[in-house]
Amino acid sequence: MKKILFSLCLLWCSTLVFSQDYFPKNDGVKAKNNNYTAFTNAKIFVTPTQVIQKGTLLIRNGKVVNTGKSVKLPENTVVVDLEGKSIYPSFIDVYSKFGVEQPKRKPGRGRSAQYEAEREGYYWNDHIMPENAAINSFKYDEKAAKELIKAGFGAVNSHIHDGIARGTGVLIALNDQGTDANRILDDRSAQYFSLTKSVLKQQSYPTSLMGALALLRQMYSDANWYEQGNSDTKDRSLEALIRNKQLVQIFEAKDKGNALRADKIGDAYGIQYTILGGGNEFERIAEIKATNAKYIIPLNFPDAYDVSDPYQADYVSLKDMRFWNQAPTNPKVLAENDVPFSLTTYDSKSMSKFKDNLLKAITYGLSKTKALEALTTMPAQILGKSDELGSLKSGAYANFLITSGDIFDKSTILYENWVQGNKNVINDKETKDIRGDYSLTLEGNSYDISITGEVTKPKLEVKKDTLKLPSKLSYKDHWITFSFSADKGEKNYRMTGAVVPDSDNLSGRLILPDGTESFFTATKKSGLAQNDKKEKDASKTPKIMPVTYPNVGYGYKSKPKQETLLFKNATVWTGEEAGILENTDVLIKNGKIVKIGKDLKSSGAKVIDATGKHLTAGIIDEHSHIAALGVNESGHNSSAEVKMEDVVDPEHMGIYRSLAGGVTSLQLLHGSANPIGGRSAILKLKWGEDADGLIYDNSPKFIKFALGENVKQSNWGSYSRFPQTRMGVEQVFTNYFQRAKEYDEKKKSGEPYRYDEEMEVLAEIINGERFISCHSYVQSEINMMMKVAEKFGFRVNTFTHILEGYKVADKMAEHGVGAGTFSDWWAYKYEVNDAIPYNAAIMQSQGITVAINSDDQEMIRRLNQEAAKTVKYGGMSELEAWKMVTINPAKLLHIDDRVGSIKEGKDADVVLWSGHPLSVYSKAEKTIIEGAVYFDLEKDKMQREAIKQERSQLVKMMLKEKAGGGKMQGPKQRTKRNFTCESL
Repeated sequence: MKKILFSLCLLWCSTLVFSQDYFPKNDGVKAKNNNYTAFTNAKIFVTPTQVIQKGTLLIRNGKVVNTGKSVKLPENTVVVDLEGKSIYPSFIDVYSKFGVEQPKRKPGRGRSAQYEAEREGYYWNDHIMPENAAINSFKYDEKAAKELIKAGFGAVNSHIHDGIARGTGVLIALNDQGTDANRILDDRSAQYFSLTKSVLKQQSYPTSLMGALALLRQMYSDANWYEQGNSDTKDRSLEALIRNKQLVQIFEAKDKGNALRADKIGDAYGIQYTILGGGNEFERIAEIKATNAKYIIPLNFPDAYDVSDPYQADYVSLKDMRFWNQAPTNPKVLAENDVPFSLTTYDSKSMSKFKDNLLKAITYGLSKTKALEALTTMPAQILGKSDELGSLKSGAYANFLITSGDIFDKSTILYENWVQGNKNVINDKETKDIRGDYSLTLEGNSYDISITGEVTKPKLEVKKDTLKLPSKLSYKDHWITFSFSADKGEKNYRMTGAVVPDSDNLSGRLILPDGTESFFTATKKSGLAQNDKKEKDASKTPKIMPVTYPNVGYGYKSKPKQETLLFKNATVWTGEEAGILENTDVLIKNGKIVKIGKDLKSSGAKVIDATGKHLTAGIIDEHSHIAALGVNESGHNSSAEVKMEDVVDPEHMGIYRSLAGGVTSLQLLHGSANPIGGRSAILKLKWGEDADGLIYDNSPKFIKFALGENVKQSNWGSYSRFPQTRMGVEQVFTNYFQRAKEYDEKKKSGEPYRYDEEMEVLAEIINGERFISCHSYVQSEINMMMKVAEKFGFRVNTFTHILEGYKVADKMAEHGVGAGTFSDWWAYKYEVNDAIPYNAAIMQSQGITVAINSDDQEMIRRLNQEAAKTVKYGGMSELEAWKMVTINPAKLLHIDDRVGSIKEGKDADVVLWSGHPLSVYSKAEKTIIEGAVYFDLEKDKMQREAIKQERSQLVKMMLKEKAGGGKMQGPKQRTKRNFTCESL
């Protein structure tokens, strides 16, 4: 009766607390309850690091009044004794969809792309929607709230998960008894961004990751310009962006690489994002830490792969196997490196899965204190609500959990979750724990009974000797009812009884198989086995595979470092006037070629016997698409604003394979979807570095242009984008360069101007600060491009592909343009029907700097052989042929002062070949970049064996997981897409 009266009292109190003071009341007497409630004798976690033993929590009107060891209780206090129990702050989820209707993709998008925005009075791109407000579509979801409350959450931060700029979020208390007047803690809790387009909007741009990044940069630049009052028109999107800039800024990255990309944008515009991670931050933890960002981390660890079929197991890459093994360490690694983070249920399949993964993260080394911080104080800090949420300090909301003990112990029971002083019963704390092993004797037969599972939802197992019998159990309101069948179902025993607090045995009424009533007593032998083998094994920290750089099969345990190397008695292909030197030594020190000569010595140098071997400069590929996450931004006919540097993929296996072919540098080009493409990335293939570590220091500026079938969309089946003809392509160039010229003149005049990243890049071309690599095939278009360049006072740097270059070689030489071509590709599409294998030699004979390039992830591995073909087709000397993949591409890329030949003072980017470098039988034994060995043939053999052993270990772990009843996923083959110029 006391319990019932107490509950009614609390209900009445909460009803009064959550009514609004200034609202009239017509259904009764208006009154306000100011009673206190005190929870005494509990272990109270005021914060994760401030713990009070046998403390008191005093609350009133939905807020914490006081917490301490000795709290003076006012007279009007209801006291709840929590002897032996614990109190924790309720959890907070910073990244939720709760209560906010999420947009759904429209069906039937049509054949042609939509290039213009649908809206008027807003930003020019429909995927920028900072004016959206989650509060406008919020509706409290009681069903979802119950699941969250049951999982321990008291507040969630929700928003519209749609678009690149998504608008503002809403912070909600999960208060079933209140109204939105109480629940809405903040209706502009944060501003949200992502790299993903809206599913509602159909505007084509951006079609790529680099386009999304460029759009964000332009958006911020436009907002700064608009805020200064420079616009003659109203833009409600930019006004909202400006209005929201003082809010918390949250960026959905969902990947370690995208986290670094987002942080760069933030740094450029003075914004410190809080970043939603992807669970793989541990792979680049130093770079993640350097962002100085707070992170929101999902707990969506992958299930083990079912590798029981050895043939299907081969589909699973070592990277994916390893990630299954390493992913649960992510929270621990973040904590150990002092990266502040909160945990989120985002992307969790269910609340129970979230809890399982949380306990798994703790098993894998995350401290319980850090886990609690990540669910309480840190999310409160991210939201700027530390005074209101995440702790049980005076003045905070009375959001707290009452548990049977350690909240991160699997056997702990969550009894209640109080939100804003409102009690939510999860499990009746008066319910007795009946789990354990019992003995029962009926009609002269002995039975063993085992009760396991949860306290409020126990499971029953009945055995006679070793035979398991069919059984059922119900436990509710302190009454137990169970039954089982014996003698192959011929006998059914039914029992029911009250569970009393002063006895461990179970007893009550028994119905025998013949209907006779009797009594039973099940004698308790032991409690729930806490040292059960399965639980014991689960609590063991499993073996974790070491992280490599990059974290794939052929990654290195540590990044290659510069060495002092002395090559003795090599045949040295200098690529300079000295030509080929026999029996020559080369000394490398501090990343540079220090000395070339005979009988060289150097104290402390690692001596490499190169007798009978050939030493060359590293191969340079002037035209490549490896190591990219995408190559085309096709949403506009000009995409000069995008950068390939934004989408470098340092984990692409093409890097390692290219090193094995002696390649040390390349130009990562945009594709050929547009007449004016994106900016290039000039890379050194430093396997193991992050994306920034691959990009040349003080890199020369390049951009991709394109002519021909691709840019006029001959094979796309799209008819809505200009240009559709080769004549139109010329007009695109003329128009854009005229606009860029006018833009540059205005900028230089000192007048106010709107910063336009696209125009900035094109102005750099006119001013000779950026160089064009132009995709080309047909002689008429080659002539056209040179004429357009000359009209605007610059020259084209390189025609790439240039398969009809032999027809206009004299005009190319006069213009001063170089050529990057294939050795012997032809007839793979209509506009290359006139290609010939003598093309390179003919252009070279006219004084053009010619390089042989790959434009192919396979060909790049054998560019030495492609260069050799020019000896056959055109009669070039071996040395001149070799220059076509070393010093000539270096000249075209304006890096010949640093690489491309073996010369004292240049970067030590060299390759040691087993034989003649133009021979199909020769292999690159060592590929060295700036004095560090990035590929070693002997080490490669060792790595192959190590990969086999690691796969074997991981397969055993997964088989053990399956045998233990763990959830599995089918084998999957995940391959990275190989890009070409035409890839969309």
